[in-house]
Amino acid sequence: MSATLELTKALIACRSVTPADGGCQQLLAARLAPLGFKAEHLRFGDVDNLWLRRGTARPLFCFAGHTDVVPTGPLDQWNSDPFKPEIRDGVLYGRGAADMKTSIAAFVIAIEGFLAQHPEPKGSIALLITSDEEGVAVDGTTRVVETLRARDEGMDFCIVGEPTSVKRLGDMIKNGRRGSLSGKLTVRGVQGHIAYPHLARNPIHLVLPALTELTHIAWDEGDEYFQPTSFQFSNINAGTGANNVIPGSLEALFNFRFSPARAPDDLRAAVHTVLDRHGLDFRIDWSLSGMPFLTPRGRLVDAVVEAIRAETGAATELSTSGGTSDGRFIATHCREVLELGPVNASIHQLNEHVRVADMEPLAGIYRRTLETLLA
Repeated sequence: MSATLELTKALIACRSVTPADGGCQQLLAARLAPLGFKAEHLRFGDVDNLWLRRGTARPLFCFAGHTDVVPTGPLDQWNSDPFKPEIRDGVLYGRGAADMKTSIAAFVIAIEGFLAQHPEPKGSIALLITSDEEGVAVDGTTRVVETLRARDEGMDFCIVGEPTSVKRLGDMIKNGRRGSLSGKLTVRGVQGHIAYPHLARNPIHLVLPALTELTHIAWDEGDEYFQPTSFQFSNINAGTGANNVIPGSLEALFNFRFSPARAPDDLRAAVHTVLDRHGLDFRIDWSLSGMPFLTPRGRLVDAVVEAIRAETGAATELSTSGGTSDGRFIATHCREVLELGPVNASIHQLNEHVRVADMEPLAGIYRRTLETLLA
């Protein structure tokens, strides 16, 4: 059994459905204490966070990840207990195997291997571990970053262990992410009998032209790093449940995934302009859950790309596609941030899994990156 596999299995066996940590962080702190890592347990609300650091010098290299996992779903549809890791045909099954306990285990093994060869690195190493990434992400990484910023404890490089690979290990890394801006639109009408529409104002009829217009706007063209800004409705609700009543209001939920080409205030203003032009009586409750960030080619990206090539031979694609991650919080406090982890095809699914053959190479990529930046 490889060292990364052994530790991954121990982490999967910790039942850590968000926001629970299930003992993972205590395990990690105990494992790294003999190497000189000082553990700081930071609990905010119901969320356990762990800041582990060895050394005080700069640059500071940080590995970041989350121990919490999504709920299992129907247990009878799993081929084995999701919290009893099982290997079948060279594949490790268990909740969190891909997202992202394998990455966390690989962090540790990489650090152990690096320090065995370089006991006095040119800088410091840290781990930022949270149990609030799969949940609301309010009391997790963002609170730890606030704590570090308040005491002027900066980071220089950070790898987030999100599962970014598509078909083979290392074929894609995320060197940035789009921002996420959500809105809850409430359109007010006048409720009435459906047979007397002249005595009512149907918010469904009133809002449809405006919603259609919003879905046809080209918000920007993107650039060499980012896809064009997208706008999507996710929910539309109106009505009393009766088929003879015109509703008095309508609610619609929507989301922007936006590139740096658009500022949140510009997007808010554009939506309000469209709705005002259609003469609607409306309110929007806005929620900004993350700004876009980008780490262009530089020391960290180049080190990781070369580490992947040396360890696996894979040609790496730089991408900013997909959803948000805790990288959005870290990027406000760290000069260079990227995401790299195992193949993501099974994340959040039943029978989540990772290839055993990918585990030691992943640890090798992380170790080679440390060697390039800190040795």
